[in-house]
Order: sequence, then structure tokens, then C-alpha cells
Amino acid sequence: MSNRLDHLIRLVERAVVWMAGAGAAIVLIQMLWISYGVAVRYGFGRPDRMVTEATALLLFPVAFAGLAYAMREDAYPKVTMLTDLLGASARKVLAVINHLLMLGVGLFLSYAGVSATIRSFNSGAASEILHWPRYMFWAPGAASLLLFSLYVALRLIRLVKTPVTQET
Repeated sequence: MSNRLDHLIRLVERAVVWMAGAGAAIVLIQMLWISYGVAVRYGFGRPDRMVTEATALLLFPVAFAGLAYAMREDAYPKVTMLTDLLGASARKVLAVINHLLMLGVGLFLSYAGVSATIRSFNSGAASEILHWPRYMFWAPGAASLLLFSLYVALRLIRLVKTPVTQET
């Protein structure tokens, strides 16, 4: 079972890296689009109204695209002053509680993101200036949150199954 779990985690980690790469691509698009907007506004005196709305709409997918990748790289900030004083089993209990909290928040945000995507798709709502369907901006964020929730759940299962003698 452990080999299957490890294989599934590696498979999900590939998707995590691709999702973070997609987020990086969106950031590059935003950077170029904002640079263009600044150039036409101040260089030519003709502001482009689409720049502000497009970059604002792209903030939601970018906000969550790297969430699972940060977990993969153990890049979340930690305060270990007190946990370093605890024994291995107490540290594991705290790690399990931490993962449960992350899973709960991830599932809540996943529900909200998927719900918003479905509602915007069903309503046919579009952005005011670009006239792009709003679900196109909700869907990548919702997918990122679902991937994060799946990844946290798999890591939680591995953490629970790992003996206390190992590093947690």
C-alpha cells in the first residue's frame, strides 16, 4: 500500500509542478500586459482600459496556483521554537493537526472556487470591458485549490502511516 501511496503522491506532485508553472506563465503575462499598459498610458497618453481589468481578473488564478508547490517544497513559514522542545510523537501529533487544518481550509476554499466557477458558467457572466466569460478566470483557481486539497490529503495519509521514529 505504501508503494501505491508514494506513486500516487509522485503523480500528483507532477501536476503540482505543472500548476505552479502555469501560475508562473500567468505572472509573466500579467507583467508584460502591465508593462504595455504603463507604456501606452505614460508614453503615448492613451490608457488601455483592458489592462486593469485583465490583470485584476488574473489575480485569483495566480493566488492559488503555487499553493501546493509551496507545500511540496516545504516553503510555508514555520515557527519551531516550541516544537523543537517536544518529543517525536508530540511533533507528529502537531503535524497531523496542521495537515488537518490545511485540508479543512483547502476543502472550504475548493468548494467556494468550484461553486463560483459553476455559478459563473451557468449565469453566462462576462467581464465588463473584455467580455471574456468569468468562469475562465474562476476555473484555474478552483483547479489549483482542488489539487492542493488532494495533495494535502495524500500527504496527511502518508504522515499518519509513517512511524513516529522517523522524522515528521
